Amino acid sequence: MSTLKEQLAARVKEYDHWATRRRYGADGPNNRRLWVLACMDERLPVDEALGIRVDSPAGGGDAHCFRNAGGIVTDDAIRSAMLTCNFFGTKEIVIVQHTQCGMLSANANDLEAALRKRGVDIDSLTLDPTLPELSLAKGGFAKWIGMMDDVDQACMRTVETFRNHPLIPRDVVVSGWIWEVETRRLRAPSLDASRTGRTDVTSAQFGVKEGQPPRWS
Repeated sequence: MSTLKEQLAARVKEYDHWATRRRYGADGPNNRRLWVLACMDERLPVDEALGIRVDSPAGGGDAHCFRNAGGIVTDDAIRSAMLTCNFFGTKEIVIVQHTQCGMLSANANDLEAALRKRGVDIDSLTLDPTLPELSLAKGGFAKWIGMMDDVDQACMRTVETFRNHPLIPRDVVVSGWIWEVETRRLRAPSLDASRTGRTDVTSAQFGVKEGQPPRWS
């Protein structure tokens, strides 16, 4: 049996490596060589859903975690995934979206109209003042918002986008999952209504009558 002194010395050494691991690039990856893309919703507990240590305790170290509205493909999500996979040693991407998502709750065209009513000039908008080269073509704003018709379908398409993106190495494993807020269970995405019917997974269930602007080709 090791002494407490030896255990403490090992713990300090391990923590020092955790604190400085970015110095080592691909030789200092997170614990699981994992990047997680998740919705920003406070009802989606990444640690509980995936059985890993990311959010709690703080600095659990198992994965890089990126959250946005919906847990969908965006230019910044691609940027972060590109960095972690090409330069920080990540070998796996997990996408986790969820039922009852706010991105199902309205039509993006209505959200754009609400902004115009508030005086926002959607047609000459600078998305990022530090990068004016990043712009939307006229008519692209509602698509950029990224509202969903069906969370399972969106998850599957998000997975395929990352699998096929030229900035993501071909040997990176990519998978997608749905967290059921109502049941606190994780499942694979499915278009089988018998598997999804117990939960709210489509915009129609939120009273949205029109389909979303076509973001996916």
